Amino acid sequence: MAETTNAVNVEPLSQPQKAAALIVALGTDKASKLYKYLSAEDVEKLTLEVAKMGRLEAEQTEEVLDEFYKTCLTQKVVTDGGMEYARAVLEKAYGESTANELLGKVTKYLKNRSFEFISKTDSKNLYSILQHERPQTIALVLSYAESDMAAQVIGELPEDKRIKVVENIAQMESASPEAIKLVENQLRKQFDNILTTDYTTIGGIDYIADVMNHMDRSNEKLIFDRMGEENPELAETIRKKMFVFEDIMGMDDRSIQRFIRDCDMKDIVYALKSATPEMASLFYSNMSSRMAETIQSDLEVTINVRLKDVEEAQQRIVNLIRSLEEAGELITSKGGKDDIIA
Repeated sequence: MAETTNAVNVEPLSQPQKAAALIVALGTDKASKLYKYLSAEDVEKLTLEVAKMGRLEAEQTEEVLDEFYKTCLTQKVVTDGGMEYARAVLEKAYGESTANELLGKVTKYLKNRSFEFISKTDSKNLYSILQHERPQTIALVLSYAESDMAAQVIGELPEDKRIKVVENIAQMESASPEAIKLVENQLRKQFDNILTTDYTTIGGIDYIADVMNHMDRSNEKLIFDRMGEENPELAETIRKKMFVFEDIMGMDDRSIQRFIRDCDMKDIVYALKSATPEMASLFYSNMSSRMAETIQSDLEVTINVRLKDVEEAQQRIVNLIRSLEEAGELITSKGGKDDIIA
């Protein structure tokens, strides 16, 4: 006799919903014990999710419990034996693909356990704490921050320290628990610190390139100008991982036409105010003749423009290009020569 299956279309659960499902599945006694380890803010968020939760399919509950069990197991083997030991154990138990996924989640969690205070503060408060620290210390702490927050803090630093912090982050590869512990102890009075238990990859070229991508245009230019004089090889290596306004010159016509379509006309006018004739010509050749005439006419009557406004307009165009590239709608050269297959 054939087995009958009722197909149920179930929406995937978000992380907060998974946490709520876990709390419900554990029952009141065990859930209340977990609550003791949560902050008041987390308890409030979790309780709200539990209150909103309707009926869950048995399969959903099983998936949540299975994921929770695997995450706990992964964290334990990583802590007990290190990453390589954990990888061997997990690959044997679940296969290479699942092992990589679990290790990715837990590695991110272990990284976030150090300098956890960063996620609970803003860039102004973080800057006020770090501004008098050594560049190496600032670099270590910012390597645990979101790239936009790191960019804001770096942008507030004095020029010399700004350059040194960027260089330190770019050249950073890993930090030992002892080094992290030392820095955390120095900052203990200002923040609640949780120590990491394993070596964690931090900083590096890719990270600082992402930070620089979030930097305002004037600071970006200043840092690269200064670093180009003091450490040109490092500056070029970072720049090749980025996309800046001048790199529009290396884009293909189709990609330029794509981002121009979404650009604010005022941003184009302001951005071209300080652009080279070659850059302006590239823009004009990739828009309709009517649009080009309008831009040129607006440029003639747009006078006494602040450099800051020009740089902000260029940055908005760059941000648009980056978002379109992430969506796969155009191609950039990332400051270097990309291999393109026709």
